[in-house]
Amino acid sequence: MSRADVLQAGAGRRPNPLWTLGLLRSELVTTVRRWRTLALLGVLAAVPVLVGIAVKIETRGGGPAGGGGEGPAFISQITNNGLFLVFTALAATLPFFLPMAVGVVAGDAIAGEAGAGTLRYLLVAPAGRTRLLFTKYATVLAFCLLATLVVAVSALLVGALLFPLGELTTISGTRISFAEGLGRALLIALVVAASLVGVAALGLFVSTLTNSGIAAMATTVGLLITVQIVDQIPQLHALQPYLFPHYWLSFADLMRDPVYWDDLVKNLGLQALYAAVFGAAAWARFTAKDINA
Repeated sequence: MSRADVLQAGAGRRPNPLWTLGLLRSELVTTVRRWRTLALLGVLAAVPVLVGIAVKIETRGGGPAGGGGEGPAFISQITNNGLFLVFTALAATLPFFLPMAVGVVAGDAIAGEAGAGTLRYLLVAPAGRTRLLFTKYATVLAFCLLATLVVAVSALLVGALLFPLGELTTISGTRISFAEGLGRALLIALVVAASLVGVAALGLFVSTLTNSGIAAMATTVGLLITVQIVDQIPQLHALQPYLFPHYWLSFADLMRDPVYWDDLVKNLGLQALYAAVFGAAAWARFTAKDINA
């Protein structure tokens, strides 16, 4: 069912859960089919390929993987077990590539519709502003999960092709089975996806402030870069624990035995706080906004 079919089916009747699911499905399909989205997913899928090939070439040349400790976390372990490429790829993409992709999709969610002149038609159908905003946010969250899984699956395939698979050695030095390692890889991917919830809410809020999708996307990405820079300035250490990217790499604690939960819980709690604050701000702005496009 296309978006036009959803809007036509919903026009003139009260909204119901089935119609809402139809709108959500339409939004998901529309988002994934955009060339911009496909290009972003292609870039994300390419990162593990480049990392895997680079490590393979370096080890063939006789050099140690990771250049003596440099590079993303876990990179020195890839040659021993290809599953570590999943952890390395997520560590490499989480600081910028993943949040940038989410920021682009979130920033375009409302502003893109306004700029294209379709927002008013979406509101003609009985979605209601709150329901439409919730649907847009759910779509962005689904993209967070999709983008993270694209990185993880691409890394798993490349790791299996280029390197051996088997038992893993955790950060704590204990050995776990490949099946357990695969389970932890899935859990890490879910945690990484959840780490993008705050960026998604921030991007959605920015998207309600303008009718230009490009401006909203650029602003969201610019804020992301600014916050990342602030998180690296030692003099601002007192502020850094409250910044949404501060605990992003805490997913590495899932590779300890036993797992260290403190920073993981802080990360998830911080993302929930950002989602609540900027989600409420987006709702307050969108429900009071004059829609003329």
